Amino acid sequence: MGAAAVALATAGPASAAPLWPGGPEVPSVQELIEGLTPPGVTPPQLPPQLAPEPAAPFSAPSVNPSNGETVGVAQPIIIRFNEAVGDRAAAERAIRITTQPPVDGHFYWASNTQVRWKPFEFWPANTAVTVKAGDTQSSFTIGDALVTVADNNTKTITVTRNGEVVRTMPTSFGKPGHDTPNGTYIVGEKYRDMYMDSSTYGVPVDSPEGYRTYVEYATRMSNSGIFLHAAPWSVGAQGNTNVSHGCLNVSTEDGKWFYENAKKGDPVIVQNTAGGTLNGWDGLGDWNL
Repeated sequence: MGAAAVALATAGPASAAPLWPGGPEVPSVQELIEGLTPPGVTPPQLPPQLAPEPAAPFSAPSVNPSNGETVGVAQPIIIRFNEAVGDRAAAERAIRITTQPPVDGHFYWASNTQVRWKPFEFWPANTAVTVKAGDTQSSFTIGDALVTVADNNTKTITVTRNGEVVRTMPTSFGKPGHDTPNGTYIVGEKYRDMYMDSSTYGVPVDSPEGYRTYVEYATRMSNSGIFLHAAPWSVGAQGNTNVSHGCLNVSTEDGKWFYENAKKGDPVIVQNTAGGTLNGWDGLGDWNL
């Protein structure tokens, strides 16, 4: 055995001697780079290693927006869990939100089964976003910045796309007693046509303020029932008098344009009304929190 060991030791070439004799330390890749860099030149730095992802304390949740969607600049990320989350901090650590370009934001909890995340300001247009929450992943895109401002002082709606005015519309807000709340709304679902029924929020159809009205081109702005929709019966009031029950009334032409151009997640900013502020927990009122 001793002879065999000697034979093996002497069989290798002379160049096989240790590269760094005299100690066990082997230089790191970064140290090698620094040793090969000419004097006076700053050596390149290797990126730090990413921390390992912590185990998710939840089963695969649902993520909204869904994979492949294109949404507006006000759209929050909504993560719904299948079970109540006891350790919210651990859940947040297990969620990865990556964006290009980088965007800062924050988590906020609607309940023990739902957490939301949104940027501190509206998303930059055309941002690419990926959400990884446990075994669920969604990659979606922020589209153009279509921002709508409805001003009660002028009773006019102004729509900009990436900062350029693309549409102005006379409108009628909620009449006294039904004043449209101020605040930033988020576009939700859209209906080519629908019936609006006061009984859905406790006002009988046959009461003095009751109604059941067929409307076209209805774009939801709040879960509490505020829409921007075509209202040909109030065209004479649009731009000068508030006559609705809270919705933004516009002409059929303008309602159709908004229905075709607005997308989920686009902001609608209502200002200068006597209606207080939209509840931040409306479901589409996140920017009022």
